[in-house]
Amino acid sequence: MRTLVRDILKSESEVGDILAQGWVRTRRDSKAFSFIELNDGSCLANVQVIADATIPGYEESVLKIQTGASVSIKGKLVASSGGKQKWEIHATEVEVLGHSHDDFPLQKKGHSMEFLRSIAHLRPRANLFGAVFRVRSRMAYAIHQFFQERDFIYVHTPIITASDCEGAGEMFRVTTLNGEQISAGKDEEDFFGKKTYLTVSGQLEGETFACALSNIYTFGPTFRAENSHTSRHASEFWMIEPEIAFCDLDADMQLAEDLVQYLVSDALEHCAEDLAFFGKFVDKGLFERLEFVKSRAFERVSYTEAVEILEKSGKKFEFPVKYGHNLQSEHERFLTEEHFKCPVTVYNYPKEIKPFYMRLNDDDKTVAAMDLLVPGIGEIVGGSQREERLDLLKANMAKHDLNEEDYSWYVDLRKYGTVPHAGFGLGFERLLMFVTGVANIRDVIPFPRVPGSAEF
Repeated sequence: MRTLVRDILKSESEVGDILAQGWVRTRRDSKAFSFIELNDGSCLANVQVIADATIPGYEESVLKIQTGASVSIKGKLVASSGGKQKWEIHATEVEVLGHSHDDFPLQKKGHSMEFLRSIAHLRPRANLFGAVFRVRSRMAYAIHQFFQERDFIYVHTPIITASDCEGAGEMFRVTTLNGEQISAGKDEEDFFGKKTYLTVSGQLEGETFACALSNIYTFGPTFRAENSHTSRHASEFWMIEPEIAFCDLDADMQLAEDLVQYLVSDALEHCAEDLAFFGKFVDKGLFERLEFVKSRAFERVSYTEAVEILEKSGKKFEFPVKYGHNLQSEHERFLTEEHFKCPVTVYNYPKEIKPFYMRLNDDDKTVAAMDLLVPGIGEIVGGSQREERLDLLKANMAKHDLNEEDYSWYVDLRKYGTVPHAGFGLGFERLLMFVTGVANIRDVIPFPRVPGSAEF
């Protein structure tokens, strides 16, 4: 059985025979032997393999190995004579599993992020992206761990839906109709007998389970048909969306803050090598920022107070600050990085700028909504207490021009044993951008889907 490079490098002592398999990063030759740098994706570091000229097939195999080739190496783990690592492998047998051609695009020279996105099928072999996707894997595990430890039930909500959670209408339609049938409005002839779309959120469906199982969470892909080319938006992305029964806005905010701090702590503990790489080559202030968020309580401020702070700041923003408008990224970052100098939770937003399902506050002007803001990114979580009162929900649906019949199942939740409940959405890729310091969402998702591009 093969030994992972990660475990080889962490070995406490020399061992007997060892089998290592992976991809060749470099090969350099001396008079009587070759040095092979081997990586299998289990960690950032390579293990050095010394292949002596006396091993079988040295000239026919070892001397023809090129960068990118896959190999299987048997040998002995011995103390390294160099200072870069503790152990190296002295090969007794080298087998080339897959040769690499001369035009292998990942060489030792630097490559632009744009170029690497064009070879998304190969970029995981680059140091940066290997580190990104190891962190992504760990964070996905930690998310499940967080909720499972707190007795949340994992629910799979539908990817194809007939409801528009946000009310924005920027959704991808799913249809079997041709252009003429769509133009003629023959929706009843479509596959599902009505208009259907790729989901923008699993929240509404998640509420149905929260009203039966108390605490649930979803974790899956969501889709937005926004023609946005910013570094923070993608057309396909992943969301974590818990829904909690018998819960108000304060408890909702606390859970969201706890989740962010839990994930940051987990990354610092389990992804130290990869985070050190990001701190050296991507964002030199990364460790300081993560440690700060891990240990510092979130500041809480109402939307009204936040607008007053921004208006009195004297700072000239690209987008003017005005009550009743959504906060922009530059406003969010000012609050976290310059004013409070810590993570911030903003709550109680004007009802006019929020979706129909958010609970109306007693002032009849604001809803029990909240956004969690972190330094370097801005908003990372958005959530609210849901409107559980039947009459107010119906009135709000009418104001948003929603057909109550289309949401009859959602209304039923308020008719049959309604309870106060709340939830939020954490953008998985936004979290990864924050944890790694990588500035573009396209570089923290394996195969980015953005306007004009759906390669692979």
